[in-house]
Amino acid sequence: METSRLNRDQARQLLAKEDLLELGRRAHERRRAKHPDNLVTFVIDRNINYTNICTCQCRFCAFYRRPENPDAYLIDLPTLRQKINETLELGGTQILLQGGLHPDLGIDYYERLLRTIKTEFPTIHIHGFSAPEIWHISRQSGLELEETLARLIRAGLGSIPGGGAEILDDRVRGRISPNKIGWRQWLAVMAAAHRQGLRSTATMMFGSVESDEELIEHLFRVRELQDETGGFTAFIPWSFQPDHTDLQEEVPRPATGVDYLRVLAVSRLVLDNIDNIQASWVTQGAKLAQVALYFGANDFGSTMIEENVVAAAGVHFRLSLPEMISTIKEAGFTPAQRNTLYQTLKVYTDDCTPR
Repeated sequence: METSRLNRDQARQLLAKEDLLELGRRAHERRRAKHPDNLVTFVIDRNINYTNICTCQCRFCAFYRRPENPDAYLIDLPTLRQKINETLELGGTQILLQGGLHPDLGIDYYERLLRTIKTEFPTIHIHGFSAPEIWHISRQSGLELEETLARLIRAGLGSIPGGGAEILDDRVRGRISPNKIGWRQWLAVMAAAHRQGLRSTATMMFGSVESDEELIEHLFRVRELQDETGGFTAFIPWSFQPDHTDLQEEVPRPATGVDYLRVLAVSRLVLDNIDNIQASWVTQGAKLAQVALYFGANDFGSTMIEENVVAAAGVHFRLSLPEMISTIKEAGFTPAQRNTLYQTLKVYTDDCTPR
């Protein structure tokens, strides 16, 4: 078992030149050292996009709408209640609450939304609002970042998803999301959240216009913040889905499954201080996600009772709870349901019953 930390040059060499199977072997060895119990975890949740109105208008996004678009929406309370009730009936423990950068919503709206959810559904964990959303809320409301986070936490926010990271490099961000916060602001939100005891995930969307060097720099920027705060629970790399986006013509060759496995394995090896790496079955499909479990991943993410953003780009992979359990078992692992903070809730035995 290798113990020395990779540096940037070593990581770039692995990404560009290492034999694929050897890279997978090394990542799997690191994964087994962190998770010797052979469990593959997942969470039962639902993605609730409270609005699709967004002033950011990222070129890689097929989901956003302008305020004047006929299909633009802001969720109403009956719809929200219905979605959360359905989630709980299916055994869900969290909702992933995300939307766009709405030009007319300030902190009061978000506090009311969170308080309503926690009052009516006190057991549900709210994993909500990406770093760009939180930055936007603070600016819309004329508040400091720390006060914005404190108020959201008091209203019921339980943790933060890692969305909006894309590639943590401003050259790349200037091309694919020119109206979004820069990489320093993304890290600043996460650091401030971690200081207040709010855990988060980190993500990376690769395969658009970044270089290998920029991709590797993203990993090291995440690793360095984790060294400081320890606040990231998991890392989720996923490949850019170009269909129906403004970037479709600029990225003629989408990332392949082999590209995904290479990036996943290097992520596991670089991010030695983050315990959990998610396999992205939502973008890769179940079969490649099974392979990902031998390339460093130990978590299967979410059952995603509902998912809209990736689906808007034409990707429609779906897994029910029984399918997820059987998919993990077919790959040679023991399925285990977890909560948002990676505490195990149920371990599924050979006959697929929980214990």
